[in-house]
Amino acid sequence: QVQLVESGGGLVQAGGSLRLSCTASGGTFSNYRMGWFRQAPGKEREFVAAIRRSGGSTYYADSVKGRFTCSRDDAKNTVYLQMNSLKPEDTAVYFCAAKTTPFLATETIKYDYWGQGTQVTVSL
Repeated sequence: QVQLVESGGGLVQAGGSLRLSCTASGGTFSNYRMGWFRQAPGKEREFVAAIRRSGGSTYYADSVKGRFTCSRDDAKNTVYLQMNSLKPEDTAVYFCAAKTTPFLATETIKYDYWGQGTQVTVSL
């Protein structure tokens, strides 16, 4: 059973930066496509970013493109989300997810394992 644990969330002022981490255990991390999602109060969980295996190509939601960067370190079983130029509308619980099947995906249903989430709050 794969377990994912996110960290790095917190409170930051608009324009600031945070780096989220997600560490996996119980599986072969290098085999997984990894995704980041977020969920704001009263809203559905939405796709943020994804990265292929072996530090391959990445894909971002339009709302974060140019501000967020997703990367991975397979030696540490960890995927990162560097978030710059944060906006109040980025406030949400951020989740990482692992996909065991081929190809990247933006749909939550296509991911097999999920972390518990970490809160990111961006103030004015």
